[in-house]
Parts: sequence; C-alpha cells; structure tokens
Amino acid sequence: MSVTLTDQDKLTLRTAAWGAISLMAAAGAAGSPHKAATEGSIALTSATGLAGHVLTKAPKGVKYGKTVAELADQVLPALTEAMSLLTKQAPSEADNFRRTVIVAVEAAAQTHKGQPSPTMAEMARKITEALDAA
Repeated sequence: MSVTLTDQDKLTLRTAAWGAISLMAAAGAAGSPHKAATEGSIALTSATGLAGHVLTKAPKGVKYGKTVAELADQVLPALTEAMSLLTKQAPSEADNFRRTVIVAVEAAAQTHKGQPSPTMAEMARKITEALDAA
C-alpha cells in the first residue's frame, strides 16, 4: 500500500518527532542539552520506512515555544496528531513512527550517567502518553 503524505502531514510528523527531542533536551538542561539533542537527532535520522524518509529533515520555519511549558503545549498535541494521522493512513507506519520517537527519546535520556534524571523520565512519560493518546 502506497502512502502519500501532504507537505502539512510531513510538517506535523517532523514537528512532533523533532519537538520531542527538543523537549528532552530542555528537560535535561541541568545535564547536557546539546548531547541529548544530538543523540536524539541521530536516532531520528537513522529511522527507516516512511518515518525515516520524512524525519531525515528537521522542520523548517517552526517557531517552538521559549519555555518548556510552551514547547510542550506545541509538541505533545503534535505527537498525538501525528499518530492519529498515521493510524488512519498506514497503521504499520504509525507503529514505526512511535518506535522511532521512543528510541530517540531514550537516546536523549541516556546522555546522563546512569539513569535519566527524574525530570527527563517524567518528560519521556508525557511524550509516550501523547503518542498513545491517538
């Protein structure tokens, strides 16, 4: 089955996935936000399938919020919207997208020595919850 995504659909997927990495980096600001963002970005650009083709590029022109709360207000609904969109068009790609975002979030969280900080663990939980809300 061939899946055709509009430019807006692709922007939604990119905003959701790359925004999740930005949330993890912001939540881990006491550690190394740059390293968290780098590790998460590597995971996104290493994805395969439709998600991999879409996520190779970060979203252009997206104005993310300046605070963690503003960023979460943008990204968490975008994650749910992305999953809903993919579930309707290609359920296997929805699973692929979800796994890709989870792997990227886990990669970003592992930049801390040992366990992720409680703040990063809570942000990962919120991201997972948003992915599962669809």
